[in-house]
Amino acid sequence: MAPIAGDPRFSMVAGEASGDLLASLLLGGMRRRWPQLSATGIGGPKMAGQGFTPWWPSDKLAVHGYAEALRHYREISGIREALAERLLRERPQLFIGVDAPDFNLGLEARLKAAGVRTVHFVCPSIWAWRGGRVKKLWRSADHVLCLFPFEPELLQGHGIEASYVGHPLADAVPLDVPRAAARQALGFAADEPVLAVMPGSRRGEINNLLPAFLGAVRRLHAARPALRFVLPVAPGLRPLVDQHIAAHGAGLPVELLDGRSHEALAACDATLIASGTATLEAALFKRPMVIAYRLHPLSWQLMKRMRYQPWVGLPNILCRDFVVPELLQHDATPNALADAVLQWLDAPQRAQALEQRFMELHHLLRRDTARTATDVIARLLGS
Repeated sequence: MAPIAGDPRFSMVAGEASGDLLASLLLGGMRRRWPQLSATGIGGPKMAGQGFTPWWPSDKLAVHGYAEALRHYREISGIREALAERLLRERPQLFIGVDAPDFNLGLEARLKAAGVRTVHFVCPSIWAWRGGRVKKLWRSADHVLCLFPFEPELLQGHGIEASYVGHPLADAVPLDVPRAAARQALGFAADEPVLAVMPGSRRGEINNLLPAFLGAVRRLHAARPALRFVLPVAPGLRPLVDQHIAAHGAGLPVELLDGRSHEALAACDATLIASGTATLEAALFKRPMVIAYRLHPLSWQLMKRMRYQPWVGLPNILCRDFVVPELLQHDATPNALADAVLQWLDAPQRAQALEQRFMELHHLLRRDTARTATDVIARLLGS
């Protein structure tokens, strides 16, 4: 590998909280390799903590479903155009698009055509839905960093260079969950039953899911008065959560946390959770879960037609089985959600078997992602 002349200049784009987390973990590995690197673009607070300079905040891209994307199209399109023009002037040594394929792939294609090297970090879910994206990915990315082991072979079959780097969350979450410490930190007794209520980190998710989640909490509280409820709130969303609790959860013993989702997952007995990256976090914390999701009706109809497999939640996709229940759209009723949670709480042997399956998954995904991905990036820069 040829040495890099000077300190490398990267540009990155990450949308919403999950992308900010993934990008910050990657930035940590890159900074260990190149302490004086510069990284600019669109990112969130975790990336800023790694020395990233955001030109726009990542929450500008945090839209939920087709209907919301259409409402924000003009603003997001304007940001992408302004960013592309700036990057074409400044020409970073490498552009890294972190997830957010609807925003990043078009931007990457434009940069790649102009001679700027591009990496896409997180293979779009072409194996689950929207397989037509594979052609767009081929035009957009010089290399794809894949989180899951089956993805590189799939992409290489389409002429796309790709590497399996593991999932950075598998490195960030300990194999042995610090449950006692988490419970002590959150003020729970060792034998208290605890449910983590996790309706998502985007405004659209909270608006669509939290009323049903609070309805489920009301039923669970009536059935299990000793059950404790903890709800981690993503940065900037506390007013929205408070609004829904006032409207749908008055009198319920729901304890709100500012962030601290990992402590909540480590401490809980089960979680009621929105489909997304958080479900993988719950699996890495070896927690039983009930996955739910609701979209705008138009978005739901479009997504249903493009699905290739029966699973939506990442733990089920990776295990190739319905190891945890999924309640989607009209099925995500308060009664159904509460009943599914009770089935976990009343079946400790079933929960223990799930824990073992999730431990195997954790080992499979643990690859020191930050270092492995940085090695791939170094080869690209040195070639």
